[in-house]
Amino acid sequence: MIVGNQRPGQYTPCEQCPLRKRPNLREFTPDELEFVKQFKMDELRVESGASFLRQGTSSEHLYTVLSGWAFRYKMLDDGRRQILNFALPADMLGLQGTLMKEMEHSVEALTPLVLCVFPRSKLWDLYSRFPSLAFDITWLAAREEQLTDEHMVSLGRRTALERTAFLLLHLYVRAEEAGMTRNGTIQFPFTQQHLADALGMSLVHTNKTLKRLMATKAVRWQDRVFALADRSALAEIAGDDVTLQTGRPFI
Repeated sequence: MIVGNQRPGQYTPCEQCPLRKRPNLREFTPDELEFVKQFKMDELRVESGASFLRQGTSSEHLYTVLSGWAFRYKMLDDGRRQILNFALPADMLGLQGTLMKEMEHSVEALTPLVLCVFPRSKLWDLYSRFPSLAFDITWLAAREEQLTDEHMVSLGRRTALERTAFLLLHLYVRAEEAGMTRNGTIQFPFTQQHLADALGMSLVHTNKTLKRLMATKAVRWQDRVFALADRSALAEIAGDDVTLQTGRPFI
């Protein structure tokens, strides 16, 4: 199931893709760029709050986030939600629903999204003709596994303060990777409820934990503007640092 729309005249040519200007993303060869131009079939604009991929459905398309934030989540029968991770520009969405029988999670737009749309029917063509791009998709899938590993460690072993510090540091570094930070600050689009659903904690517990974290002076967060005041202190609280990806692939 897809919730969104295409708008004629608002299509970003691959040669002018803003993601290609980011120094942490790898360059396409001329042949790869020509193939990706043919592989991309459209752009989809999704409004904030819309779930455009749903648990239990299959997908004829996969997507690259061109701009905006999204998150993957699962719902329990009683309405409780677990946010699995967040998607930022250059991340791929829908691969599970394209290759497997159906999606095991849903995806919701956290902000207005622009997505590059790729058809499942041409995926085999990519794998057979361009092993380098096939490796890129494999890398992206492996990275999702890595993110899931860290999330499981947080939920299973990190304390409330540690997991909150780690998640905020992780999201800040990914936003930095996407060119969204300015002078150590970022306007996060999510609420405390989103954080609670990602951390596996109640809203009250999340609020109290954030107050404890801000009391350390490692971070400041007011009116959704998050400031990383002392990165080393935040990494120490989290029990681990998060490194910026360089030369990472995207489609």
